[in-house]
Amino acid sequence: MEDSVEDTVNIREINLNDAEAIQNIRKAISEDDGEVNFVKIIEQQISEGAGESSLVAEINGAVVGYMISATLYAGFGIKKSAWIMAIGVHPDYMGQGIGLKLARKICEVYKDKGIKNIYSSVLWDSTDVLSFFKKLGFERSEFINLKKKL
Repeated sequence: MEDSVEDTVNIREINLNDAEAIQNIRKAISEDDGEVNFVKIIEQQISEGAGESSLVAEINGAVVGYMISATLYAGFGIKKSAWIMAIGVHPDYMGQGIGLKLARKICEVYKDKGIKNIYSSVLWDSTDVLSFFKKLGFERSEFINLKKKL
């Protein structure tokens, strides 16, 4: 009997060598304008000792998915919590449980740190991403995202 893709996936902490693969996945799944600098994001997390807050999924040594998150320590009524900033799975591996495996691991990491809430933000028209988060038990929060164009 063959292992399922989910069984062959290795989840590990992100490192600088993952930046190019993450950028390529992002380009494959979104209209990437190149403004997101994953090298800088990963460097910052590692320098702050928060490398475990972001993960990659590998199959046979190749990065096929990622989840980037961070700890929020306070702000506008939010107590210490986590924020999932980005998630992506290569199109060839979507629908095979890789995103769920990443999310479950990141929830474990934060639960072990004593964090009680994880937040994320989803575009209104991203029904696939919204469905993904709902499947994980996320629900509408008490906050509204605001922006100001400069």
